[in-house]
Amino acid sequence: MFKFFENLVDPYCDYLETDRPPTELWPFMAQYIRPFRKVFVVVTIMSIVVAGVEIGLIAYMGRIVDLLSGDPKQVWENHKPEFLVIAAFVLLLRPVLQAADVLLLNNAVLPNLGTLIRWRAHKHVLRQSVGWFENDFAGRIANRIMQTPPAAGEAVFQVFDAITFSIAYFIGAGILLSEADPRLLLPLLIWVALYGCLVGWTVKRVGPASKTASDARSKVTGRVVDAYTNIHSVKLFSHNNLELDYAREAIELSRKTFQTEMRIYTTMDVVLVLLNGVLIIAVVGWAMWLWMQSQASVGVVAAATALTLRLNAMTGWIMWALTSFFRQIGVVAEGMETIAQPINLVDLSSAEALNVTSGELKIQALSHHYGRGTGGLDTINLTVRPGEKIGLVGRSGAGKSTLVKLILRFHDVEDGRVLIDDQDIAMVTQDSLRDAIGMVQQESSLLHRSVRENILYGRPTATEQQMIDAAKRAEAHDFILDLEDSQGRKGYDAYVGERGVKLSGGQRQRITLARVILKDAPILLLDEATSALDSEVEAIIQETLYGMMEGKTVIAIAHRLSTIVQMDRILVLDRGQIVEQGTHSELLLSNGVYSGFWRRQSGGFLNADQAAE
Repeated sequence: MFKFFENLVDPYCDYLETDRPPTELWPFMAQYIRPFRKVFVVVTIMSIVVAGVEIGLIAYMGRIVDLLSGDPKQVWENHKPEFLVIAAFVLLLRPVLQAADVLLLNNAVLPNLGTLIRWRAHKHVLRQSVGWFENDFAGRIANRIMQTPPAAGEAVFQVFDAITFSIAYFIGAGILLSEADPRLLLPLLIWVALYGCLVGWTVKRVGPASKTASDARSKVTGRVVDAYTNIHSVKLFSHNNLELDYAREAIELSRKTFQTEMRIYTTMDVVLVLLNGVLIIAVVGWAMWLWMQSQASVGVVAAATALTLRLNAMTGWIMWALTSFFRQIGVVAEGMETIAQPINLVDLSSAEALNVTSGELKIQALSHHYGRGTGGLDTINLTVRPGEKIGLVGRSGAGKSTLVKLILRFHDVEDGRVLIDDQDIAMVTQDSLRDAIGMVQQESSLLHRSVRENILYGRPTATEQQMIDAAKRAEAHDFILDLEDSQGRKGYDAYVGERGVKLSGGQRQRITLARVILKDAPILLLDEATSALDSEVEAIIQETLYGMMEGKTVIAIAHRLSTIVQMDRILVLDRGQIVEQGTHSELLLSNGVYSGFWRRQSGGFLNADQAAE
């Protein structure tokens, strides 16, 4: 039975992906709930039916009170079949109706809706560019991905569990009172009007207050995660107190926004108690007056009393449901600030897979200033022949990393083109472009997974032996076999910790190298690939790197100039332009910028500050 309801909607069903999701709340919600439309129709009907059953039971209680005023024996004799039918309904059919209503909400809607939103939101965010992620906290992004689905699910739950039910219940209550005596409807209508005013006042304030509180909570999450992610720096500089003050500022803001939200609820609760008192006195008092005037039966008084007491109990729940609905909508609106952001770095609809034949790289009149007009690159022209090894040097900020990011298409170029085998990389799919490029960064970053999974990230279809061979070539196999994590997993099964924190810098870098070796891409980009290694291991790895480069097109960024002296050509970047190029020997003879770097280096390491003098 559970499986039937749980499988009514597939949260991973196919859907039309869009680069620009709706930025308004209700269109945004509509695209997520589309697979649930048929289920929602049934849930609405069931909410109305359940509310009708509750009203019917209260009405029948009034009838029972009237019947019990007669002779007990005659009551049983005259109404025995009726009582048995009602008993059977209450014991058998009513639980079935309630169960169907609950199963639809709890098992068909809530788990699947939250899963669907989280899956699609994560899928959308993963498509964002590297630059997009660089402009936000990873913790805040993750927090919004995690909190938006349950908030949306809770909002939908309240619509059917409380709002639809309560509307049907109020209508049924009006019908019941009007049938007993139309005059009893008047105090109910007055109360409903006053109750509606209170709801309007509350809702108007809860939505913005809850969004502000949600923003503040996300800020707390971002700051806390930032401290945990950089815990080594925190401890190294003894800045526990600084981080506490930084977090406290956000936590205090969260407290104040939450206080503002709670003031609204407190005001609502106090006014609601007053309104409910008016309802009880007005309806029950009027019903008693009608009975004293012999214009209403005891059953009418009993039904009116039960109904108002039930409404008294329900109103707090309904108000809570309404405020919860708008509070959760506020959370969704806050989450939309991340989830609904458009994807600006996209493949063209006509984009095809990159076809690498020789690995020639051409850069034509390339300029990129990150929208600032200065910095970055300025009119770069460069051709890297197939299999050519290029070394790239320059002061900090010269544009080296910008060039690498543009080749990888982490950003779209502002002017000019990047071509691989005469194919403009803006015209091919991003995945095929990056499949053709192996990248080793200065700061190696590993996933919090096993060593095996991290190496296989380079080529998931590789065999175990291919993976081990890559580790051996990277001089990583021996230390991997000695690894053991806190869960007792050993060797290639050991987990490396978040961002590889359980390993030394050199170990992380060697696993990163093994991953790129396994990928075996025709184009290699190296950004200080051996910077985290000690001299002895670096000498060994350097031989491995030159072996990797064989037959590949290579661009290697280096501050330690000794690592690129054997390159076919060395380019010197300065202020976004290529100011020198040639072999190591040619550049030394030219007595230019590169020669100055070489003279001022210590052990082959470029001292950029001195070189800038």
